[in-house]
Amino acid sequence: MTGKASLPRRPRRKTAPASSANPLICPVMPSWARADWQVYALQDGGDRQAVPHAGINAPGVAQAAFAAGASLALFDQFLRTQPPFAGALRQRLALRAAAACAKPLRLREDESDLRDALHLTLPGADPGRAGRLHSLWCRLARPITPLDETPIAAMLALIGAPASIDAGRLAALWQAGAMPRHPLAAATRAARAASLPPEFGIEGEILALWLADFWLAQSLGWGQGMPLLATRILGAGIVRGVDGRRLRPSDADWPMALTQAYGLALNDALGLAQDFCRRTRKLLELAPKLRAKGASRVIDMLLADDAASPAGAARIAGLSDRAARRLFDRLVAEGGVRELSGRASFRLYGL
Repeated sequence: MTGKASLPRRPRRKTAPASSANPLICPVMPSWARADWQVYALQDGGDRQAVPHAGINAPGVAQAAFAAGASLALFDQFLRTQPPFAGALRQRLALRAAAACAKPLRLREDESDLRDALHLTLPGADPGRAGRLHSLWCRLARPITPLDETPIAAMLALIGAPASIDAGRLAALWQAGAMPRHPLAAATRAARAASLPPEFGIEGEILALWLADFWLAQSLGWGQGMPLLATRILGAGIVRGVDGRRLRPSDADWPMALTQAYGLALNDALGLAQDFCRRTRKLLELAPKLRAKGASRVIDMLLADDAASPAGAARIAGLSDRAARRLFDRLVAEGGVRELSGRASFRLYGL
């Protein structure tokens, strides 16, 4: 026998999937931190009317402040873990904020319509009033930049502000003075500072809610905004004035309404994060099994946005339209993503 004897090969060690090496942390809001949000009294006639209150000693204010603070602390801690689906979470909340604002604006579009307006409109085409409203909240979810005249003018155009409103004056007004260190106090002052002419109506309120979320994120050092306040403060279950009217930023009881709304919105966002955490874990477990070229780019799209279309995935990942559709079909079948549109064509997919 000639030659050197070959040594036996060592068995190849199986590598663990990336998701197990860096486990996703699902935030859980403890039940003891949830306050009784009902700040109403039943009158003799059985109708629910708001209880007038003033300051921190009013009924429900302390409970709302405690629950909102606990939720905010947990949510802030969760974001600092840099979850891979943070982009999708922000964009889904932007969609919810736009849907909540569409009702007082008397727009008929629901979440599905708003999603279509943004994702199915051709580049450069006008997405319509509803699509522009959705774009306003998506803008908040981007990296935070200084609020100077240019971005404020773009925001005013998206919301349909009169041309007579001076964006430069608003920029100087919104940036004047130091904000309080407490995030909720900063959000309260920011919303009150976003004063627009009374005839501007609900559009002015929407910009105030946008600015409150902007300064909340700024005060916490998040780097990107998180649409929260509008998802709850415009709906039912929020304390109202003695006449049953929705509280505005100029009202004395506005801090109570804002605190209550943030507590509810943060609970909703934590619940959504739990759902996204489970779906992201499943998606990352599927990633090594996908053989389609550019599949990793498609997964990045799904983790960064509320929705993705096969056409958009094909363009970014270098896939054919058929290959992109087959990839999404497999992801749905394996439970990694959901089909969001409910249509047979022009489908949209997301966590």
